[in-house]
Amino acid sequence: MRLRVHATTTMAASMAVRWFNVRDRKCRVKCLQTLEALFSSRAGVGITRAEDALKDEGEKKKTGPKALHVLQAERQAEAERSVLISCLPKTHLNKFLTYLSRHGNINKYFFYESFGTYAVVEFSDQDGLQSLLESAVVPSISHESVVPLRSRLLSLRNTSTGNTDKQSAPQCQPQRTVPINELIQRLSSSTSLEQQIISLTEAHSLTEENIRLRFLICSLVSDIAAAYFPECSIRPFGSSVNGFGKLGCDLDMFLDLDAIGANGSNTPRSGMYMEYQMKRNSSERAVTQSVLSVIAECLEQFGPGCVGVQKILNARCPLVRFAHQPSGFQCDLTANNRVAMRSTELLYLFGELDPRARALVFTVRCWARVHGITSSIPGAWITNFSLTIMVVFFLQRRSPPILPTLDRLRELAAPSEKCIIDGNDCTFTRDFHRIQLETNTESLDQLLSDFFEFYSTFLFNKMSINIRKGKEEHKPELGPLHIQNPFETSLNVSKNVNTSQLERFVSLCQESAWMLQSGGTLTTLLLPSQISAVRSRKKRKREPASERIKGLLESLRTQNNVKTK
Repeated sequence: MRLRVHATTTMAASMAVRWFNVRDRKCRVKCLQTLEALFSSRAGVGITRAEDALKDEGEKKKTGPKALHVLQAERQAEAERSVLISCLPKTHLNKFLTYLSRHGNINKYFFYESFGTYAVVEFSDQDGLQSLLESAVVPSISHESVVPLRSRLLSLRNTSTGNTDKQSAPQCQPQRTVPINELIQRLSSSTSLEQQIISLTEAHSLTEENIRLRFLICSLVSDIAAAYFPECSIRPFGSSVNGFGKLGCDLDMFLDLDAIGANGSNTPRSGMYMEYQMKRNSSERAVTQSVLSVIAECLEQFGPGCVGVQKILNARCPLVRFAHQPSGFQCDLTANNRVAMRSTELLYLFGELDPRARALVFTVRCWARVHGITSSIPGAWITNFSLTIMVVFFLQRRSPPILPTLDRLRELAAPSEKCIIDGNDCTFTRDFHRIQLETNTESLDQLLSDFFEFYSTFLFNKMSINIRKGKEEHKPELGPLHIQNPFETSLNVSKNVNTSQLERFVSLCQESAWMLQSGGTLTTLLLPSQISAVRSRKKRKREPASERIKGLLESLRTQNNVKTK
């Protein structure tokens, strides 16, 4: 049996390199060692090599970060060689791996829990995967009306079980964030605010295993869609791939049908060509609705593990929503949503340009969720996307800027990178080598404090937030909060926010800035009771002034009464 690399053994080095590009070498080694200790405790493996990680970082500096489309292609290839297996709770790891290795070399694997115990196994090549699929049998069916669908979601029974102890049993990887109380306890052990921000970011970020699982679920759904559209592809977008996703976030999927007609040609004079019937539709939107409706029916009737399928076809962006029970993901499948794909690429670019952007976004989002500024329920709350844009805008406004403006990225784009979608200019460079950033060495704790200070004094009543230009502009329309959509510039991504929610956000920013300036830590910011205490202290400080005003008004009233007499 040959196992190349366990997924979790390489996670520490790769994620450490991705996260903290610290300028001072000693600080960099210390940060990497701290991160590797955190990763190894989560993965259940020994501490890996900080010096090797630094070597990888040196290679990354030479070549630069990978463009998102390159990274997605690699992830898709891994997913297409992978299988999702439902296992019994007491699975003997060595017997399980021995059984699978009969079919081919195993590249990576991991276990997790979601309505049962599951394993994700990636083979080294398609031959191993196909051998396993060919060995799988369809269970006996008592009702002839049931139609089984062959898929890469398998169940393994009575092969890898037995008397298992802690050493032989597989360790399940977490797929959800820790509860806020447990997170605060973890943060309390950190010695500085900056270290607390790093620990929070590590606790909330998508793990290597979770990212692999997301791409695998997209690949499984793509297998179903391919029954109707053989050359289509389904890939994740949004928080699942832009680097700002939180463990447990929804899985947004994009159905790409462009490849179907990409290789089209005129009808040949001789030879074979495919015959098909083109149904007439009134618009591209109608076509999208028809395609999604067909796939929704297939998911509902035949999709293994797909439950609660909803067709939401009259939304601004038509979609199919469903829950995938084996993974625990809430999934949204859309088509013809290319602007959202460009937004995903842009945020990924910002996160790769400076890791402080991701750390600050995770911290602000956690703070906002704890205090009820954001919510998973639709309403007048500020969304996570709006908060992310606000953080990007704040970092563009630093001196010197930490992140470039979208207009600057557009200027740096090569002619081949020009992108116009539905009349919207979505052009920006994806080549990291073209982007030269000014040196800004501000610490994370300083940036967090200044973020709260910046938005506690921002003129929301007059100005809008625009990351395309990186500066405030007069609001083009009435409304409490105006954040311009980076690509569809006529749209306000925060149009749902009402005045009371914005005022509450500003008030919390003021109180949080005061707490940090007074020596507070992240743990105090994440406790609503601490914020309430600050609010009450401020009220008590204002009481003497209000009493003086009352006294002055009372004396004026007395003087007037004397004059009238």
